[in-house]
Amino acid sequence: MSPARLLYTVALVVLTPLALVRLVWRARRQREYLEHVGERFGAYRVRADLPVIWVHAVSVGETHAAHPLIRALRTAHPDHRIVLTHMTPTGRRTGEQLFGNEVARVYLPYDLPWTVERFLRHFRPKVGVLIETEVWPNLLARCAGTHIPVVLANARMSERSARGYARVARLTREAMGSLAAVGAQSEADAQRLTRLGARRVEVTGNIKFDRLPSGADLALARSFRARTAKRFVFLAASTRAGEEELVLDALTGLEADILLALVPRHPQRFDEVAALLDKRRLPHQRRSDEQPVRADTRVWLGDSMGELFSYYAACDVAFVGGSLLPLGGQNLLEPLALGKPVLIGPHTFNFAEASEAAVQAGAAIRVVDSIGLRQMVRALRADSDRCRSLGEAGINFMKRHAGATQRTVALIESALRTT
Repeated sequence: MSPARLLYTVALVVLTPLALVRLVWRARRQREYLEHVGERFGAYRVRADLPVIWVHAVSVGETHAAHPLIRALRTAHPDHRIVLTHMTPTGRRTGEQLFGNEVARVYLPYDLPWTVERFLRHFRPKVGVLIETEVWPNLLARCAGTHIPVVLANARMSERSARGYARVARLTREAMGSLAAVGAQSEADAQRLTRLGARRVEVTGNIKFDRLPSGADLALARSFRARTAKRFVFLAASTRAGEEELVLDALTGLEADILLALVPRHPQRFDEVAALLDKRRLPHQRRSDEQPVRADTRVWLGDSMGELFSYYAACDVAFVGGSLLPLGGQNLLEPLALGKPVLIGPHTFNFAEASEAAVQAGAAIRVVDSIGLRQMVRALRADSDRCRSLGEAGINFMKRHAGATQRTVALIESALRTT
């Protein structure tokens, strides 16, 4: 073990009790954090009776990103079992909603040498696929030591993140150098990853461009639309703490027949946002009540998981959250794929290239604050031709960038051939 990795491992051992305290703390809002705790230390009841392709998607966004890739891998390798690992209960729940029993779902263990060893010995994967930015030094070292190729797929690396990794350059270069291959979302991502020590780096594109709604997604959207009684629906999706207040400020002054569909990013905040609506004395209903939306309801609170595609399909204009505050933004590709007018805030550094490219293509509009958001919703409500133009531009934008899934599968296949 290198000195850098030894120091990292000692720090992890010291911090592990705090990680357990954090699980208990987070379980106050999400009881699921206390479930399957043994898996976080490499103890598993799930067994795979076929050769394993292991895919790691840390949470919700990465799990959705992995969707088209896992579908393609299952088609290409029907004689293998997909083991999908997560770090969060919401990611695990999303995996269940997307794949049911088609894949096995477990937690990836903490990155300690002995827990990693137990995980690899239990599942014996033929290849590992890490989605987006997950780099675990002990895991990658042990995979390299046992000749298990690991591919970093749909990889992105912002300049800010690259500076952070560079602060632990020796550890980062060792981990990146252990990867069998990297499929980067863009040339800029590829350059940063190469600079950090990744060796075989190819620009494969963003597999999120290949994700389309299912028939079930669209059927649920029709049900949502039927509940809204043909009102104009302004969707604020994946909003974060502090952002709902800004969206509600934007709602103030809009015509009373405009319905705000408000979908917080994290399920543990549903009740918190409902309390905010009570405080503001805004008539509201929750999606979970399964009732038609009343004429006097101003806000429809989307308190459900795994239904974001359906919310997007049912709306008239979509604001993609995490972007009015400096939080980096969320994925704007789903509403673009559905041909919806898309609004984003000024802070989209997590999806910088896709966001800027969509704006340049006339597929998305950037607003700077709640006042701009209100003005743009009002303008789009009054201009159906502009809505249609934005929607068509979004669909064309998505088509131009499609194909990353197959390029990523080809990269994984080449790694598999090395085993």
